[in-house]
Amino acid sequence: MSGVADSSPLHYLVQIKAEDVLRQIFVELITPPEVIAELTHPRAPDAVRSWAADPPSWLRVMPVRGGVDDLGLGPGETAAIALALETHADTLLIDERAGTSVAKRRGIRTTGTVAILAMAAERKLISLPDAFAALRATSFRGPDALMNGLLELDRERGGQHG
Repeated sequence: MSGVADSSPLHYLVQIKAEDVLRQIFVELITPPEVIAELTHPRAPDAVRSWAADPPSWLRVMPVRGGVDDLGLGPGETAAIALALETHADTLLIDERAGTSVAKRRGIRTTGTVAILAMAAERKLISLPDAFAALRATSFRGPDALMNGLLELDRERGGQHG
């Protein structure tokens, strides 16, 4: 599966030290330079800035070749959506509601941080309770009902808890 990453999923997965699941879930993962710029912003956490300053080899930084329409979103989200369209990516990794809505209207499949962690837990790559606890300790504000439901599914299938 190929993907294009916006900043939020990368930001939070790096913060909770779960970014390596991306290379195990996605055959190819790309991101535009605008997203790297957001991740290296002085207000980003040190770990995120350091990671983005020297991204791993499995994350390809690629500029949008065609024009980028003004979508009324931030530069990272706008470029990520344009790159997903341009590369015909299977999915766009994005958390923000407005960006997700714009992407879906353009026919782009989206997934977010919570779903990525759930996929990783289903593949026994991480402990979902531990990952969600770490995520909740950051500034991430995900849908509690969804996260609790995924934790219940993880328990039912005998998920890894430690």
